[in-house]
Amino acid sequence: MRFDTLKGWLDWQESLHPLAIDLGLERVAKVYHGLNPECHKPLTITVAGTNGKGSCIAYLEAIYRAQGYRVGAYSSPHILKYNERIKINGKPVSDEVICEAFSRVESVRGNTSLSYFEFGTLAALDIFCRSRLDIQLLEVGLGGRLDAVNIINPDVALISSIGIDHIDWLGATREAIGREKAGIFRAETPAIVGDCDPPKSLVQCAIDKDARLYCISKDFYYKKQAETWDWFSGDRHICELPEPGLKGEHQYRNASAVISAVQTLAKILPVSDESIRIGLKNSHLLGRFQLINDKIPTLLDVGHNPEAVKTLVDYLAMAFPGKRIHAIFSMMKDKDIAGVLEIMNPVVYDWFFAPLTNPRAASEPIMREIFSQSPVARVSFGFTGFAQAYNAAKSQSLEDDLLLVFGSFFLVSDCLNEFEKGGLTI
Repeated sequence: MRFDTLKGWLDWQESLHPLAIDLGLERVAKVYHGLNPECHKPLTITVAGTNGKGSCIAYLEAIYRAQGYRVGAYSSPHILKYNERIKINGKPVSDEVICEAFSRVESVRGNTSLSYFEFGTLAALDIFCRSRLDIQLLEVGLGGRLDAVNIINPDVALISSIGIDHIDWLGATREAIGREKAGIFRAETPAIVGDCDPPKSLVQCAIDKDARLYCISKDFYYKKQAETWDWFSGDRHICELPEPGLKGEHQYRNASAVISAVQTLAKILPVSDESIRIGLKNSHLLGRFQLINDKIPTLLDVGHNPEAVKTLVDYLAMAFPGKRIHAIFSMMKDKDIAGVLEIMNPVVYDWFFAPLTNPRAASEPIMREIFSQSPVARVSFGFTGFAQAYNAAKSQSLEDDLLLVFGSFFLVSDCLNEFEKGGLTI
């Protein structure tokens, strides 16, 4: 099977495997060994976590690029274009490069069934192996232990945070989820944890695997100053770091974990303190507390679970105190929608449900039922899509208000696509 366009490949992949998510390593490992019989790989940092994975990848990418290294970064999902998932030196690779990698995967796949995510992961690994990288950065898609990314043995494993999400696949407790995410740990390999209160199961997994565990607030620390902050671990101290380019108090924890990861590889891949400063300052990421300034500003955030929206509430209180907030909102039906509404309700003035075309998204009837059982007093339905919901919210806003788009990667994608094609008025 071969297609001439990226869209053709992606449309076919979506129908190739009976399950959108099929955790397990046997199938994808078999195809990977066919692609790469000698299992050659660049130096690798694998990043897992409930929230903060994308931020950690962004910091690592910017820091290593500031030092002049050739860096590959694989992340998911994308916001605007599929190519965002596979970047070399900060730039998404071309359709042609991805299609060629898909063709190579297909040529060795045989009868092995692959999911959409597995196909993309194999393509990214294949591209990176051919690109003479100094380091590759791999973001786990879901969990860790059985995620396709985990076929690669990392040189450093980093876990940003542990929260409740994807309970159908990972379990309903932090202990169960921590155990799954710790599946990326390897023997005698640095395991960096940016969660201030890691589950006991995660720590035990590190012990059982004989991983070299480094935890925030125990093995490495950060301290904020008036306008800068410091990172320290043992006798290593980096002073006067700039505010991270990504906003929110939690980004200091993410950045601290990233610096710890960089330090553990310093003998192999040296990085100066100045490159760390430059990388932290210049990091950016679509849809993470992303502000579109206008008479009525719009804040975008992909947060879609209780842990993420608690962080969002804290950021709103810090950055937009006293503002009346109008939420344009949607979520996937397998998420804790009721929990998110309960957390956000005290800070949101009114809600506008924006339906999504994704089959995993919560439909309007589902949302009406959940909202009816929530403490939310003001919610509007009946919109055909994001643009209509957004414009309705804007029409109800005053100049000192804030429009908040949150709840799903897909919703933020719809928003940015509408702005890009001029379908919304700013």
